[in-house]
Amino acid sequence: MRQMTIPCLMALCISACSASETSMNQNLSSESGLQPVVQDRGLAKLNPNPKQAYEIVLTIENAPGPFAVVEGRAQYDVINEDECGHVNPTSGTAERITSNEPFVLKKVSDTEYRGTIYFDLMQDEDYYGRGVCRWEMTEVRAKLRASGAEGETYFVPSISRDKVVGGDVVDLYFWSGRYPRSEMDNFPAFGSADPTEFKPEIRDELFTVRIRAGEGQP
Repeated sequence: MRQMTIPCLMALCISACSASETSMNQNLSSESGLQPVVQDRGLAKLNPNPKQAYEIVLTIENAPGPFAVVEGRAQYDVINEDECGHVNPTSGTAERITSNEPFVLKKVSDTEYRGTIYFDLMQDEDYYGRGVCRWEMTEVRAKLRASGAEGETYFVPSISRDKVVGGDVVDLYFWSGRYPRSEMDNFPAFGSADPTEFKPEIRDELFTVRIRAGEGQP
């Protein structure tokens, strides 16, 4: 399983080991469609004693207003599902196994939030008698909403595993015109690392969400 690069919203039903490929895709669609669903890991388990901690720091600059909702999710994927995953009898292929786990982003100032993720949060285990499934943390995302009211824009900054490991700083630009809501209800705004991707006439209306990570226990 390679790292998943499609940004998804935090709240979702987990596409876990017992789900079919069809229901997994439906779960991902529910997430990207911004509909919170009850979490269900199926057979997947959490590591009772994770140790590989990374601190995530979120800094918001020049926002058009406050964010009452600031939540975090870390995405974990099994990287060897062909060797260990449940085989769909219809297609004859092993099914994708992924989990999006919440973590708390604690407000430390009006513009800064901090939280801790664990690379080894998921339990490597032989779930189907075909071999041990090996989990890998692939992406960290945040979800920001002005007040949490129905229909508001979801601002979804993210950082990849490689950048977390490297201690990189990621700046993502968002258009303030979508705050607190866009013309489309529940609009998902994923931002851009390049402000020139926005039309010249709105570039002075951008705000920034910076994500950085550092290794170590909280």
